[in-house]
Amino acid sequence: MTKARKYVVNKFFEGVPKREDFDIVEYDLPPVGNGDILVKTEWISVDPYQRAYNSHQKLPYDTFGFQVGVVEDSKNPKFPVGTRVVSHKGWCDYYVFNNTNNSGDGFLNTFDRVYKLPNLKGLSHSLGIGAVGMPGATAYFGFLDICKPKPGETVVVTGAAGAVGSLVGQIAKIKGCTVIGFAGSDDKVKWLEEELGFDKALNYKTVDVSLALKESAPNGIDCYYDNVGGEISSQIMSQMNDFGRVAICGSISSYNENLNNSPKASIIQPSVVFKQLKIEGFIVSRWLEHWSEAFSNLTEWILSGKLKVREHTTEGFDNIYDAFVGMLAGENYGKAVVKV
Repeated sequence: MTKARKYVVNKFFEGVPKREDFDIVEYDLPPVGNGDILVKTEWISVDPYQRAYNSHQKLPYDTFGFQVGVVEDSKNPKFPVGTRVVSHKGWCDYYVFNNTNNSGDGFLNTFDRVYKLPNLKGLSHSLGIGAVGMPGATAYFGFLDICKPKPGETVVVTGAAGAVGSLVGQIAKIKGCTVIGFAGSDDKVKWLEEELGFDKALNYKTVDVSLALKESAPNGIDCYYDNVGGEISSQIMSQMNDFGRVAICGSISSYNENLNNSPKASIIQPSVVFKQLKIEGFIVSRWLEHWSEAFSNLTEWILSGKLKVREHTTEGFDNIYDAFVGMLAGENYGKAVVKV
């Protein structure tokens, strides 16, 4: 019987998640029955939504999240031994999965399935939880389907150096847009401009956001991809053009805040009304049946050099917590992943 380890969350996070909020539990895996596969984890993803959804769970709970693994035992002909798969089984080193029992109810349960790692054509398998995984689909559909960019338009992205934002900005360039990105350090600003091809990048910690936007986008903003929320989003929306489109992906600026005492931001309704803005929040599971379309295009863009990806890799199962809080603090350039 195979022993496995997993991270279990034992309390609701207060502020930044703490190490003692997690237990690493060793347990016996069930036998591999008909239709089952035994998977050994190779890559684990850490993402902001794992913080955001903490308070929505019932304690204790197994930490959820995407991962890439290889099938070591199989009684399912669709997944022979040696197949690499992507699942949402979270922070564990082994798991047994039956792909016929998907409930599909609720956001997290929607991901309770296994699919074969996309054909990455020689690229790193880790991209299956990054640019050619859930974050890639989030950037692709959230930007193209909601913002509906047109060539020549001006696009602003917050969290621009993160897993999703760095892709959104580059997709916008592929679509012929002018792109302005906000990030949290001068080094990230340099990376966005010099390597990823953003037309302008700004350190939100050191610039006057409103003034910098007027200088960088003198003709206004047509599309805004919002990863962070907060006051900076209100300032960006106040400078949008008529019929501008806003895709709200997340609000990482407030994830570690007390929900009963959330930070305040300027009201946006006047801008929304007078500029007739379209603002739409989304969850990427909306397009789950179409992810393969995104993965095919994203892979081709990477191979052709139109899309550059960078990963912030942490080594070791015991270091997943460190990778998680480091990602929440903005230590990563591009996608934060853990090699198990």
